[in-house]
Amino acid sequence: MTDALEAVGLIKSFGGLTATDNLSLSVATGEIHAVIGPNGAGKTTLVNLLAGMLRPDAGSIRFNGLDITRMAAPARVKAGLARSYQITSIFREFTVLENVMLSVQAQQGHSFRFWKPVARDTSLIDPARALLERVGLGERTGMRAGDLAYGEQRQLEVAISMATEPSLLLLDEPMAGMGPEESQTMIQFLRALKGDYTMLLIEHDMDAVFALADRITVLVYGQVIATGAPDDIRNDPAVREAYLGEDDSHEDSAEDSAEDHPGEAV
Repeated sequence: MTDALEAVGLIKSFGGLTATDNLSLSVATGEIHAVIGPNGAGKTTLVNLLAGMLRPDAGSIRFNGLDITRMAAPARVKAGLARSYQITSIFREFTVLENVMLSVQAQQGHSFRFWKPVARDTSLIDPARALLERVGLGERTGMRAGDLAYGEQRQLEVAISMATEPSLLLLDEPMAGMGPEESQTMIQFLRALKGDYTMLLIEHDMDAVFALADRITVLVYGQVIATGAPDDIRNDPAVREAYLGEDDSHEDSAEDSAEDHPGEAV
């Protein structure tokens, strides 16, 4: 199996704090690869580096054989790499359909024309409706996006990402803020996408990780301490000590620093 994404020797520091420390990671084409880690692991910094929101101090990133290390975030989207965020990122005042239509329009390379004619454009409406049907929101097309249940908003965000026609989805905490029932719905939804998309999943919910992942990478203080199949990771003593028995409900200071350095964005 070939690698869709390969990061080699990534280093990113914020002042005296090293958020990723010679980090290497590969994601095979077609797999769901989860990244987990305790406080201080640098998970958000990693996904920001992969998405192009941060530039590494050292190391390289290849996507489908293309060196994207210095590529701007919009160009990475065009190349087929799409990201969802920890905090839901939707246009809350627009309808569910309009949210996806905007993403379809951007992918098609249209300028953002006056909205009324765009709203009648079947080249935007038809693919947007098809995506919403696929993610289970086909009956919500006319609803204001901000009125969706929280779990449905996360599904809408994935649909928006899918509208960019990606080959790889970077899913940053898709279960964040969900209750048990919503999490199970999202797990089933992501499982149904498997095979059509390669996925890198950053997630705190261990039930979701072990239900979905083909492989898991464990980070501790910006370094990879283990990569393997779920059963191997579950039974690894170092991993259990570092993470699986801990509560990782708060983001680490390194990751917080990433959000406080907008000048680092590509």
